[in-house]
Amino acid sequence: MDKTIIKHPVISEKSTMLSEMGKYIFAVKDGATAPEVRKTVEGLYKVKVMRVNMINTKDKPKTWGRMTGVKHGYRKAIVTLKEGQKLDILPK
Repeated sequence: MDKTIIKHPVISEKSTMLSEMGKYIFAVKDGATAPEVRKTVEGLYKVKVMRVNMINTKDKPKTWGRMTGVKHGYRKAIVTLKEGQKLDILPK
């Protein structure tokens, strides 16, 4: 179990709605695999993970006035917990 695989939970409107269904979204390291994320979440939060889906978000071009740049993409994991289990990671 490597605690550094998970960077932070992703807090958004969509992730808040998914948390009501027992699904939680985490930003993870670029090379992280689903089995590594499963093992880490089960070890850190003491819950049973049923499924892990991995997503790579792409870089997006951004403009700030006349300056242009890139908002870098990242890898995220959607973790589905066993029915009836919860994580308390979302702010109140």
